[in-house]
Amino acid sequence: MEPLFQIKIDCICCEGSFQTSRVRPSLKKAIRTDTDFCSYFKSINPDFYVVRVCPTCGFASTEHSAVRLNEKMRTAFYEKIGKQWQFRDYGGERTLGTALECYKFALLTAQAIGERERVIASLLHHIAWLYRYEGKHDQEIRFIEFAKDAYVKVYETERDAISNARLMYLIGELHKRLGLFSEAVRWFGRVIHDKNIVDAAMIRASREQWQAIREEMTGQGMELPVEMRQDGA
Repeated sequence: MEPLFQIKIDCICCEGSFQTSRVRPSLKKAIRTDTDFCSYFKSINPDFYVVRVCPTCGFASTEHSAVRLNEKMRTAFYEKIGKQWQFRDYGGERTLGTALECYKFALLTAQAIGERERVIASLLHHIAWLYRYEGKHDQEIRFIEFAKDAYVKVYETERDAISNARLMYLIGELHKRLGLFSEAVRWFGRVIHDKNIVDAAMIRASREQWQAIREEMTGQGMELPVEMRQDGA
């Protein structure tokens, strides 16, 4: 059985139809997952096929993107991207490189139309993962920084639309990966100590990362954040 299958997409921008590939559900089980939810797969990576790119106009989106465009959004897309687009078909098998191109087109599209911040944050984070797969650490860190800032905006503006515990944990984890330990501890602490949070998995993950930061800072002879001196979590 082929690992990929095709689905039909109706483009919300040019209103044409195109085919794009998906990975069969039976092949989507990860063999391991990083602490910021970046997953690794035995064979084909489903993340490579998340973005749908219209070959005719270049409008790139995911299942979480806007479902319709108003004229202002459509005009903004064509001004910034569509006018320069030349026919490209990403509907078949993708390499890491072509997957990265697709995500960057989706990011440019989202920014052009004023997409919701949580969609932009997720795209930035996925681009960081692709650079991690590629071993390009500097670029990975660059996009983790962008994703971290975007997730903070989500927390400040859209917190009711997304799991609060998972979002706060993720913000803490990205701070940790950037070496911003004091900020990371504050975000993990919010998950651990907020009595309204009942997400046991995120509370446990936050405690584990809190402890990992304590061990790393102690091992390097760094002064612990005040939250750690007051409470061992």
